[in-house]
Amino acid sequence: MYEGFYELSGTPFTKGIPIDKLFKTSEFTEVSNRLAYVSKRHLFAVLTGECGTGKSTLLRYMSETLDPRKYHMLYVSDSKLTPNNFYRLLLEQLGIAPSWSKATAKRQLQEQMSIKQAVDGITTVCVVDESHLLSHEMLEEIRFMLNMKFDSVSPISLVLAGQPELWEKLNLQKCTAIRQRIDIQCRLNKYDCSRTGDYIRHHLSVAGATGEIFTDGAIQKVFEYSTGIPRMIDKVCTNVLIYGSQNRLRLIDDHAVQMVIDGEFM
Repeated sequence: MYEGFYELSGTPFTKGIPIDKLFKTSEFTEVSNRLAYVSKRHLFAVLTGECGTGKSTLLRYMSETLDPRKYHMLYVSDSKLTPNNFYRLLLEQLGIAPSWSKATAKRQLQEQMSIKQAVDGITTVCVVDESHLLSHEMLEEIRFMLNMKFDSVSPISLVLAGQPELWEKLNLQKCTAIRQRIDIQCRLNKYDCSRTGDYIRHHLSVAGATGEIFTDGAIQKVFEYSTGIPRMIDKVCTNVLIYGSQNRLRLIDDHAVQMVIDGEFM
């Protein structure tokens, strides 16, 4: 719709941007390096960030950059995850028919991960997304899973990813045992105004923009409304570009952004 008007070769604010074109801040690079270290050393990490700050993008980057000859990444995201479903989902991703018994399914998973590690030299990397929604029962199950090799090297690398409320659960007294097992903590923060501008210009450039489309004032307005959350920046900028193309605005200013915010988001 607006791509032709602004002479873009692609769509700038989409989820499916190739990983080599992602906007990588120093924080993004640091967190991705930490997760790579977690994968390599069979550690347990917790990744948190507010809704829309890029956790899913970072996990996609992690998935696509892990060497498949060394790692097998399993991904679970279920708001009502139970221990039975947890083991079933992981075993199905490993190509194994899961037992109906939780104890047997757990043993199946342990055996498969150990075989992959010992025979094929492949580390299983398990990512549990939306972990702030996990029940205490599931957190306990994850603790038991981390104990499968006692104090020796675990055949699994584990990442819990979720919103900051995850720490509210982990900081409870009853979660002391699992909290003590956390090796690495990672957090994604919102952008400041300067980084928001860099983000907008980067995505436009990747989409083929050859000149400025948003004025500094427009970027300030986008930042104020989005509070520096990438998902909200994408949403506002997309709507502003549609508005701009419909109104033949080659350069989008703060007034245009405010018009869109008032009309679409208020």
